[in-house]
Amino acid sequence: MVDDIPLHSDAPIGVMDSGIGGLSVLREIRQLLPAESLLYVADSAHLPYGDKSPAFVRQRVTRIAESLSAMGAKALVVACNTATAAAVESLRERFALPVIGMEPGVKPAVLSSKRRVVGILATEGMVRSNRMRELVARFAHEVEVVIQPCPGLVEQVERHALHTPETARLLRGYLAPIVAREADTLVLGCTHYPFLQPLIEQLLGPSVTVINTGGAIARHLKSRLEADGLLNGSATPGTVRFFSSGEETVQQALIGRLWGEVVAVAPLPEGADDV
Repeated sequence: MVDDIPLHSDAPIGVMDSGIGGLSVLREIRQLLPAESLLYVADSAHLPYGDKSPAFVRQRVTRIAESLSAMGAKALVVACNTATAAAVESLRERFALPVIGMEPGVKPAVLSSKRRVVGILATEGMVRSNRMRELVARFAHEVEVVIQPCPGLVEQVERHALHTPETARLLRGYLAPIVAREADTLVLGCTHYPFLQPLIEQLLGPSVTVINTGGAIARHLKSRLEADGLLNGSATPGTVRFFSSGEETVQQALIGRLWGEVVAVAPLPEGADDV
C-alpha cells in the first residue's frame, strides 16, 4: 500500500475530476469545511471520461492520486461518478488514506419518489458500469428507473455553455424519455450536471425533484475526517489550489467563472500527465 506516512489534520484534501465538473463538489466541501486546504485537479486534456475505457480512466485517476498523495494530501475525493465506478476500489487498496467516491443518488431518489418512477442523467461510461447496475439492483428493485446517457453535456459545461440553445436542445432530448415515463425525481449522475441544474429545473418544471449528491459527499468527507482525527479545527480559512492537464490560460478563465473568483491554474505535477 502506498503512503504509510502519518497523516496530519492541517494537510490538504485532494479533489479530482475529468474536468471542471468536480467544482460542484469542491464548492460544497469549501462551504462545509472552510478551514480545510484543497487541491483540485481537472484532467481536462483527457475529458470526457465517459467515453473512455475503464482501464484508461483507472490509469489516469491512479496517476493523479499518486501526485496528490505526493503533495501531502490527507484524503482523496474522486469527484466524478465515472472515475469512481472505474477506480475507487483500486485506489482504496493502493492508498493508506481516506478515499471518498461519488455515486448517483439512486437511494435518495427512490425514497423521494411518490410515483415510483426515477430518471437518471449520466455519462455513457457510468451507464455501462457495473456500479450503476449494482445501485439500481440494490435500491430500486420496486421502482422504475429510466437511465439516460447524455453525450455532449460534459463538453457544454466545459465550454461554459450553460444557457445556450444547443445545451437546451440536448437536454430536451435527454429528458424526453424521462418525462414520457412521468418520473417525479431526477438524479444528476455526473458532477458536471449540477451546473446545468437551473436549466434542467426550468425545462422540467416544479413537479420533478432534482437530486444532486455534492452536499452529501461533503458531509461524508467531514464524517470520515472526524472519525480518523484528521479534521482541521483552525479558525483560519484554508487555501485552494488548482491544477489542470488542459491549456492553462483557458482553464483559468473557465475555472474562475465557475468558482466565482480569479484563480491561478498550474500544470499537473510532474508524472501525473503520463498516460
